[in-house]
Amino acid sequence: MTTFSIAGKRDVLPTQFTNQSFLMNDIRIIIIEDHDLTRMGLKAALKQHSGITVIGEAATGQEGLRLLNQLQPDVAIVDIGLPDLDGVEVTRKFKDAEDPSQSAATKVLMLTMHDTEESVMAAFAAGADSYSVKDVDIKQLVEAIRLTHEGQVWIDPAIARIVLSQAKRMAPIAATGDITQAGDDYTQVLESAPLTERELEVLELIVAGYSNAKIAEELYITVGTVKTHVCNILNKLSASDRTQAAVRALRTGLVR
Repeated sequence: MTTFSIAGKRDVLPTQFTNQSFLMNDIRIIIIEDHDLTRMGLKAALKQHSGITVIGEAATGQEGLRLLNQLQPDVAIVDIGLPDLDGVEVTRKFKDAEDPSQSAATKVLMLTMHDTEESVMAAFAAGADSYSVKDVDIKQLVEAIRLTHEGQVWIDPAIARIVLSQAKRMAPIAATGDITQAGDDYTQVLESAPLTERELEVLELIVAGYSNAKIAEELYITVGTVKTHVCNILNKLSASDRTQAAVRALRTGLVR
């Protein structure tokens, strides 16, 4: 066990487990958050969910960066407002030094009170994989962690529109919304295999930031059915994840 002294506080960063064991397929988490109560609360809440193990924590950006390099977790929950090196810079430094060829690269989930366009876009530009506000429900946070670990981009519904609106401004199309004006390869696929009415309903909820469970609840269908629709949507839009599908939906005028 390694102990670091930080600004008059002692943060214990566990590097090995002596009194507890965890399954090999558990998602290994570290928390980089300067607010003691928030960090402790997150750790306690996540311990209640199987399949997730918190393996370390830090209260400053510098110690968080050291911890990232030391433990190479599956997912790092990083606060933007750190006292020395902010979360955006921590993410940028870590991602820049990370080997992109590694299939098991650490994913970064930003967790913060900042939901301004500037902070959101800065986080993603630095290499963050997902973004959530701090008042997120713990069940949503657990889902965000799992999806982020699987390689999907999870964006809190409260800020999803910021990202999608930015993407739409960067690639505007004519006001008519004619799908052929987007000029992307996936438009040809849509012409031959257009989205069904149900798939369009699911896509609209994806753009709104709904999770699969929330979509199922909204449309009165099973989560398994939602996953099938999402898979079909990704294939038809030639999208690698939900966020890319949402961006393309806005660009082509499928969703407004």
